[in-house]
Amino acid sequence: MRKLFGYILTPLHYVYFGLILVVFHPIQWLSLKLGGYNTHKKSVDILNLFLTSSYYLLGNTVKFINTQQLPTNRSIIFIVNHQSMYDIPPLIYFLRKHHAKFISKIELAKGIPSISFNLKYGGAANIDRRDPKQSIAEILKLANNMKVKTWSTVIFPEGTRSKTGVMKPFAIGGIATILKKVPEALVVPIAINNSWKMVKYGMYPLNTFNVMTWEVLSPIEPKGLTAEEVVKNTEEVIRAKLTV
Repeated sequence: MRKLFGYILTPLHYVYFGLILVVFHPIQWLSLKLGGYNTHKKSVDILNLFLTSSYYLLGNTVKFINTQQLPTNRSIIFIVNHQSMYDIPPLIYFLRKHHAKFISKIELAKGIPSISFNLKYGGAANIDRRDPKQSIAEILKLANNMKVKTWSTVIFPEGTRSKTGVMKPFAIGGIATILKKVPEALVVPIAINNSWKMVKYGMYPLNTFNVMTWEVLSPIEPKGLTAEEVVKNTEEVIRAKLTV
């Protein structure tokens, strides 16, 4: 039955989702040109609020659970499991006060209305996986902005999405690089459940009537821990929260 509703509701979702991207592209451009970073960021926050609302057209719901008292005057490394592209808009919107930037594939920084513009001009690290030197330089640039501007970052250490919700092992690379450059950063795990179910059948039809959750877990103070220990601890606490 959910799949049947998916055939009916998916076109409505895509029309709404695409319209949001097209409308906000010139809004972002104007915001950046006229108001600089802060105005552009506000437009991106609103963009991702609308993108998140598109999930509800499919009968899906978003529950962002955050009972933690996280600082806004300290950089944070948010370490998150990755289940679908739909993980991202709620993270951007609900973590907006932390200026959280993503490490993204460089291919996404061109050709996609709104999304590519934000990746190119919003402070993300856009890495070329075929070019290790370029990737490290981009991550170091992001780390420097975290240190100077108290920005935060969101890292998906699995490296790719889990199509079944079963979490893959975490890689240490990007996390270790940022911790070395910004040792004062706080590490905060986030566990995502059930966003993979939205794309259970692929991009068409999208799945319907799922309760998807993003839960912010207890912060980990990295001082006194190796990068390996930090990654191991975050992997364990996130894995313990997954329902798959």
